[in-house]
Formats: sequence, C-alpha cells, structure tokens
Amino acid sequence: MKIATFNVNSIKARLPRVLEWLEESKPDVALLQEIKTQTADFPELEFKALDYNVAAYGQKSYNGVAILSRHSIDDIRTGLPGDPEDEQARYIEATIKGVRVGGIYLPNGNPVDTDKFPYKLAWMDRLTAHVRDTLLPTEMPIVLGGDYNCCPTDRDVYDPEGFASDALCRPETRQRFRELMNLGLTEAWRALHSEIAYSYWDYQAGRWNRDEGVRIDHLLLSPQASDRLVACEIERGPRGKEKASDHTPVYVELSDD
Repeated sequence: MKIATFNVNSIKARLPRVLEWLEESKPDVALLQEIKTQTADFPELEFKALDYNVAAYGQKSYNGVAILSRHSIDDIRTGLPGDPEDEQARYIEATIKGVRVGGIYLPNGNPVDTDKFPYKLAWMDRLTAHVRDTLLPTEMPIVLGGDYNCCPTDRDVYDPEGFASDALCRPETRQRFRELMNLGLTEAWRALHSEIAYSYWDYQAGRWNRDEGVRIDHLLLSPQASDRLVACEIERGPRGKEKASDHTPVYVELSDD
C-alpha cells in the first residue's frame, strides 16, 4: 500500500501537475494539502477519471485538505477536535483498507510575534491529544501524513542559524513535534534514511536550483503501521516541473498484513 503526502499549493493552479504525478507515481492513497478551494469546488471528476475516490475539506482561497484513494474511503472525519471555534480546514482522516489515514496541514506560525504562533502551538497540542486519546487506542495501523511546518532538527533545514527564530524551527515547535513522536510514532523517512534531504524549496532566490530547502512534509506511523513499513522516499521530480508546487511529494509503502 503506497500512501503519499503532497502540499499542492492550490489544486486549481497545479491540477495538470498533480494529475501527471498521479499517473506516474500511482499512489494508492494521496493526502493533499493547501488545496485552496471550497469543498464543493474541488475538481473531483478529474480524479475520478483516474479511478480515485475523493474526500475533500476546503475553504475559500486558503488551507484545505483532501484524500484521494484507489480504494473506498470510509468513516471520514473533518476538522481537528479540541477547539469548536477553529474553522480553518486543516485536518481530514478516514479509514482505507483497514488503515486509518490522517491528512494534516499544520499552521505555519509566522510571524512568531503575532497570534499565529500561539495558534500553531495550540493546534499541535490538540493533534497530540487526538492521537493519544482517540487514534492510538484503536490499535489500528495509523498513517498521519502532511505538511507539518516543522523541521524536526537542524539537519532538516539548509540554514539552521538563519532559521533559528522561524516558527518552523523554534524550540517550542520542535518540542511539540517530539511530544507527538514520543507517543510511540515513527517518522517514516528518518527511520530509513540518515542523509540530508528536503521536501520544500521557496520560489524565491533560486532556492530550488541551489537545493536550499527544508524538510517539513512528514509521514508519522503508529506501531501497527511501522511494523509494515517497507519504504519511504521523497519524490524530487515534481518540484522541477514547470509551474510546480513549492513542495514535492513524500510517500511510504506498507506491506500487506
């Protein structure tokens, strides 16, 4: 079972690139972030033409997450619990072939001297509580994929000193990421790789051409899923395409039960 995560940075602007990637990479499940469209306007028909079922949770112009699957998408839940006043479309989860998958677009948190940073930290606390209190007790294989807007260590950012005060790398952000991991989750890519690699390159200043990026797109696995972990790779190819997203896909492969 191949499960990928991809921040598409506007599904309407990037639709040809996303369809091209799906045909080339053929994930069983694709978790999309930053679709930047309302749920009703998500281009469902184009994905169904490639034999993908669709579950989307969007809002106008910002945020938004979706799940594409070659298998049925069951027991869909949208919105991260814990704050009934939070209307930002940043979380979706469902069950696919016995695996509980969650699509995450974690808040960026910049500038840190605004209310955006406390919102980010509170959102991470809510995610940890949901995983601890609701997801892990099911003892299902769980895959939580998405744009976490967190560089877990200095090895995950091209300029650690320059990013030291950025919300992606602040100690408070990394602490909460560790708290999430300490629930017993496995960060799939780092579990299988020791090298430096990135999943996001800013459009500005030739960052892509100089490979000056950050690794903020992660797939976290519960123990039942990590026992089935076969591979995890960053697909750099889509980032080099014309009119590409500033992120590139990351995927895991899980063995059958």
